[in-house]
Amino acid sequence: MTAIGYLLLAGLIACAVAANLTRDLLPTVIIYAAFGTIMATIWLLLKAPDLAITEAAVGVGIETILFLTAIRKMRLSDRARDVSDDADTGTEESDDRETETKKEQKQLS
Repeated sequence: MTAIGYLLLAGLIACAVAANLTRDLLPTVIIYAAFGTIMATIWLLLKAPDLAITEAAVGVGIETILFLTAIRKMRLSDRARDVSDDADTGTEESDDRETETKKEQKQLS
């Protein structure tokens, strides 16, 4: 195996460790995308272009988009829950956040 191969393997290990140590979801998804990119490169070095293309398209492209969409929807639902909690307490800030959340939900639809 070449030096590039060893560097890529070290990158895979670093991504795996970093993804487990990260507490926030967004950096974890970014690290996961980097892992998939490194893995696609390794498949190319191993002369398996079909697997490399599949890893790049599905592992990096589609899955990353799905994870980012899920994170956004979770954050929107958390905001909506916070707005409903604020409405119960009667704070003025709840009206601004509620309007903002409704606009964002309309954009998603």
